[in-house]
Amino acid sequence: MNDLSRQATRLEAIGGRYDPWLCGAALALGALGVVMVASASIAIAENLGAGPFHYLVRHVLFVGVGAVLAVLAMRTELKLVEKYNQQLLLCCFVLLLLPWLPGLGVSVNGARRWINLGISRFQVVEAVKVIYIVWLASYLVRFRDEVNATWPAMLKPLGVAILLVGMLLAQPDFGSATLLLGITAGMLVLGGVNLPRMSAPILVLLPALVAIAIIEPYRMRRITSFMDPWQDQLGAGYQLSNALMAVGRGEWFGVGLGASVQKLNYLPEAHTDFIFSVIAEELGFVGVCGVIGLYVLLVGRALYIGMKCVEMRRHFAGYIAFGVGLWLGMQSFVSIGVNLGLLPTKGLTLPLISSGGSSVMMTCAAIGLLLRVSSELERAERQVARLRPDAVAPVAAAEEPAAPSPVAARPAAVRTAPRAAPASGRGTSRVEPTFGGFA
Repeated sequence: MNDLSRQATRLEAIGGRYDPWLCGAALALGALGVVMVASASIAIAENLGAGPFHYLVRHVLFVGVGAVLAVLAMRTELKLVEKYNQQLLLCCFVLLLLPWLPGLGVSVNGARRWINLGISRFQVVEAVKVIYIVWLASYLVRFRDEVNATWPAMLKPLGVAILLVGMLLAQPDFGSATLLLGITAGMLVLGGVNLPRMSAPILVLLPALVAIAIIEPYRMRRITSFMDPWQDQLGAGYQLSNALMAVGRGEWFGVGLGASVQKLNYLPEAHTDFIFSVIAEELGFVGVCGVIGLYVLLVGRALYIGMKCVEMRRHFAGYIAFGVGLWLGMQSFVSIGVNLGLLPTKGLTLPLISSGGSSVMMTCAAIGLLLRVSSELERAERQVARLRPDAVAPVAAAEEPAAPSPVAARPAAVRTAPRAAPASGRGTSRVEPTFGGFA
């Protein structure tokens, strides 16, 4: 075995560490979710005659399944995921068609969003969010320069998003449809799309979304009740008015864990869509700030990891981190905004906290994907540090001018190791390791 082969073997043996801040924030939110689901769902479960811990047991089981999915995602190489990008897009459309199949699809309150898995129902759009983000990340990698320079390359992902949105509106699911468009626009911007060119589709889509929102009477009632929930407190404004009363009762430090009054069959969906109001009532302003701080840490860390990946020319990993960060950030913002009366009522769960099997499982899978991105990023950084120590310690070299040159000090096999050429049009001098399948 020659020196170059031994160097490649040593680089392949280098491992990466999962980001501790990302992992810590996700675990904290998940643990808080278990506690708050237990607190918010007892009265609802007893009222249904299912036992006080019915929803808690279900939630813990779904968290367990989500943890398994997260571990699988953490142990899967991203290059393997990227290889099946076209099949992933097809999977999105197939999943959204499943609720319409007789015997498999389930209709609840006139909406066909779920499929029957026997032991539980699954809301397919939660899986579509993760799969679509992975596909769009691969698309931005394959057509990075074209997306920034040509109309067709930019409009193709928007066209795909519009098709998916149309299928979601047929269910109907306006909240998820809007969220999917927001994720698409955000990833295109972070992927380098020309902003003036991007503004044209946005100016067309925004009036269309507004028209769709007001054309349905029930959506229009939600908008009017959001503006003044007290005008029809026992009708259209019932959910929001009770949510605001729960928030107001919390004051600075809350009424105490388990002592919420609004969850006692006053606040609808207290363990799912409006669980943040129960948190505000029981933990107060301080607790609310803590929860928001954890989401800021989670989303901020995801975007930071994405930025570092792009700097290392690991664009696929970076765009996945951007997409997951945008998804979690937007959904948590909308859920919190609805509970605080800042946005019209919309049924979006609070990620990692609200009860709901589909949302919890797929959010855990997305977190596992993020942790895999962070692991591969650190592994790449360690490989570069081993291959080019002068690239990571220029300050130390400057402080010791008498020391031998790092280039001269390295073995000949390392000096002659092949280096990846800079990405076209990026103007960067970073070196990307070519060992261990990272090229």
